Amino acid sequence: MYEPGWQELTASAAVEFSREGLRQISAVCRIMAVKNPLIKRGLALRQSYVWGQGVEISARDQRVNRVVQEFLDDEGNKRSLFGAVAREQADRSLGTDGNLFIACFTSPRDGNVQIRIVPWDEVSDVITNPEDKSEPWFYRHEAWIDEPTPGGNGVIQRPRLVYYPALGYRPAVKPSQIRDTATGAQARVRWDAPLVHVKVNALTGWKFGIGDAYAAVDWASAYKDFLTDWARLIKSLSRYAWRLTTKGSKQAAAKARIAAAPSKTTSGDSNWAGATALQTPDQMLEAIPKSGATIDSDSGRPLAAMVASALDVPVTMLLGDPGVTGNRATAETLDTPTEMMAEQRRMVWTEAMHAILGHVIASSVRAPEGALRGTVTQAGTREQVKLRGRAEPTIDIVWPDVDEVAPSVLIDAITKADQTSYLPPLVVARLLLQALGVRDVDEILKDLTGPDGVFVAPGVTAGQAAADRFRRGEDPAALAGGDEPGGEQDAETASAQAP
Repeated sequence: MYEPGWQELTASAAVEFSREGLRQISAVCRIMAVKNPLIKRGLALRQSYVWGQGVEISARDQRVNRVVQEFLDDEGNKRSLFGAVAREQADRSLGTDGNLFIACFTSPRDGNVQIRIVPWDEVSDVITNPEDKSEPWFYRHEAWIDEPTPGGNGVIQRPRLVYYPALGYRPAVKPSQIRDTATGAQARVRWDAPLVHVKVNALTGWKFGIGDAYAAVDWASAYKDFLTDWARLIKSLSRYAWRLTTKGSKQAAAKARIAAAPSKTTSGDSNWAGATALQTPDQMLEAIPKSGATIDSDSGRPLAAMVASALDVPVTMLLGDPGVTGNRATAETLDTPTEMMAEQRRMVWTEAMHAILGHVIASSVRAPEGALRGTVTQAGTREQVKLRGRAEPTIDIVWPDVDEVAPSVLIDAITKADQTSYLPPLVVARLLLQALGVRDVDEILKDLTGPDGVFVAPGVTAGQAAADRFRRGEDPAALAGGDEPGGEQDAETASAQAP
């Protein structure tokens, strides 16, 4: 927008912005997200609506959930995406860049997955299926790395070119190198680090997304210029607060100016604050009228409204207190589309997290020392994973309601639903804990779950639990096994690992 030759960069915008044009757009949006208050607050509002209440992630199967929770609790994974700070940074990246690349570095031995963020500036191209442009195959990663000189006295930079496969793309034949689309040279393929690409605001057929702040930058700059001019006007008016009118000759006017000058003994300030004016009977000193001057700062509100429209947030929330910039009813009405925006962005993150966690489960099944057992079948360029036994890989990602609903209302609804006897006890317990605002729901549910994954009420003794298992035709002694050596869980795992 501000660089020479912008028209050439956007000449093919009907197809897609050039990669260099997207770099410049991202650079401008990043500066505005830090410098401009409207862009900064607008992106912060979006983050608060999406991530402000957190999210609950769990698997329905106990063994699968153990693998998922270990992945989520990993410190490196928290720093990259699943921690509070990382989530804020990731959502802000979508606001300024419109793209987020998450590499899933996978251990082939035990299936352990470590995720890391690949800088957006270093991904230069997306290689798609020649017959289906909506299906990505590879991401071209181009970066400069520091290497020591042969003598060890310095450091030189060398280019490094790597191709990351798209998450889910696993052809039957996996070459270690492929020909680079730009240089024709052979480039390494990191099959152990598939990439998840989260993009927003992209049109059909676009390889990359574009930041949320892009549409708001022009109007945020215009609003900033308006407020600058308004402040300059107020400052200029404050310098000429009084008007002196005299009668008579030039000599009389000169005497009047001398007489009207501030006394150094009473003022000592060049602004004449508190100065004394000495006048003759034929002189008149009056304040300059302000009726013809435009000093209303609210005249620039339509410019701020355009910023709010571009960021999908209410202008009342963008500018401050709804009681100042609009009535409460208006603020609540405008907040409904914002809630829908937050729900839409949450679905984007849900899809990305489902893809990552699905890869975590599949990697654990595929690895020889993985914690899960099952089968992996090839279906074209994709793989299908089926867990052994009755285990299911279903992942539940639950977001709190954006609307503020009283906990008493939610608990009443959950209680009535529980009375129908159609909901499992663990589901009811999870819903109640979420309604009460408990953060770490899974830790509490562990205490309510037996070693076989069956719900155990908090007030039930071990003897009562054993009697209940006996009535259901199950082995009461399994309660004493648990996860200890020789227990039911280890016996099943040993059986699954046997040839």
